[in-house]
Amino acid sequence: MERADQFIGQSLAFLDAVERASRAAPLNRPVLVIGERGTGKELIAERLHHLSSRWAGPLIIMNCAALPENLIEAELFGHEAGSFTGAAKTRHGRFEEADGGTLFLDELGTLSMPAQDRLLRATEYGEITRIGASRPINVDVRIVAATNENLPDQVDKGKFRADLLDRLSFEVITLPPLRARQDDVPLLAEHFGRRMAVELDWSNWPGFTARAIGALEAYHWPGNVRELRNVVERAVYRHENPERPIDEIQFDPFHSPWAPAARGEATPAIFSPASANEGTEVPPATAPASTADFRAAVAEYERQLLEDALHRNRFNQRATAAALNLSYDQLRHALKRHKLQDAS
Repeated sequence: MERADQFIGQSLAFLDAVERASRAAPLNRPVLVIGERGTGKELIAERLHHLSSRWAGPLIIMNCAALPENLIEAELFGHEAGSFTGAAKTRHGRFEEADGGTLFLDELGTLSMPAQDRLLRATEYGEITRIGASRPINVDVRIVAATNENLPDQVDKGKFRADLLDRLSFEVITLPPLRARQDDVPLLAEHFGRRMAVELDWSNWPGFTARAIGALEAYHWPGNVRELRNVVERAVYRHENPERPIDEIQFDPFHSPWAPAARGEATPAIFSPASANEGTEVPPATAPASTADFRAAVAEYERQLLEDALHRNRFNQRATAAALNLSYDQLRHALKRHKLQDAS
């Protein structure tokens, strides 16, 4: 089955990382991929495998953080029957499964010290020993490892072996976060949006409004490309009129006036230039044109914030109070002070 994810981007930082992976791919050496969550570390591992002479061999993927510490070694190196409680029969580990191909170790920084010791021997000598066995097994495996940890810092803290890091870091490819690839955001949004439109059987792709694209470009994307994909696909499937460009973006799917609130929680996670009540645009509150009279300027800005919040919450006062992190009584007093009770 063809993989849905692919490399899309034109920023120099992104293209440099892809080019470095392409140049390292033919070499039979370990590669370390560094990057935040959602930046495409697994895609780089696939590129390294498919552009190498091992392309016809297996690509075995293992998330080192997905298993408890006492099972990691058995998963990596296999075990003999009866070697520990529950080991009813001999089982091949991921190294044996990847023989002749590539082993991708994601979340490398979570490996325990004993597992790191065994991994060092496997990378140094090309041999492993199953748990409970007395004889080593030779394997021909290329290791590609990934992490979002600062491994040199982990070495300094005594949490990661310096000699293992030396062995795995023949080449280090650091993937840029999406906030450093601002030019790629519209490109990625267009790609994910079109793909979602096809999945929904839309006859045409209406695209995004300029203001929606501006909101996407301005967002900081802590979840990187994976988060962008979710935001775009959610916006497309919620859009009710495929003939008109998409103008509403919800960055945080957990945002709700009725959601349990944490103290000091920042609100709005929704970009919607359209009023839910009338379908007209409601611009966000802006600073007053003149600040010569400080109190008047503050009052004017506060009134704008209240009007904007009322529009966005369909003039529901309890929802508006929650969105502004105010109590219901505080909101009522503010509305009365600015003579906005009738607007509600």
